[in-house]
Amino acid sequence: MTESGLRSGQLADAAGVNLQTLRYYERRGLLAEPARTLGGHRLYPPETVTLLRVIKAAQRLGFTLDEIADLLAAGRHHHEATLQSRAREKLADVEAKIADLTVIAETLRSTLAAGCDDLVACVHKPHCPLPFADLANGPGATAATGAR
Repeated sequence: MTESGLRSGQLADAAGVNLQTLRYYERRGLLAEPARTLGGHRLYPPETVTLLRVIKAAQRLGFTLDEIADLLAAGRHHHEATLQSRAREKLADVEAKIADLTVIAETLRSTLAAGCDDLVACVHKPHCPLPFADLANGPGATAATGAR
């Protein structure tokens, strides 16, 4: 057998991952079982570098490894609509998280501006911007006091 391909360490370095990641992706079925040298060393085809980079990029976009495995399988079967559909779903999730984070940031800015220093004491004050201020006054507090 000729030794063409990349050994595990070479592949990990080239793709910017560690050896444990390679083994894990192999166990998860994201990477095909590589050929082996006569000495038992794994030899990966050079295109595995690109595959690893694609997997890591998809993870940074918020896709789980299960979703990535599905997308890779769909790509091998030329189902481009799957990527479009999944990307739309992921974008909706990301936009919802951004909206939530925007509300959180605004509430924290209001908390700073209101000078709240004590979490428990603040909720009893009418100027408290924290979202659970209504809970301190009991059921119906919003309608009765006009508090948030």
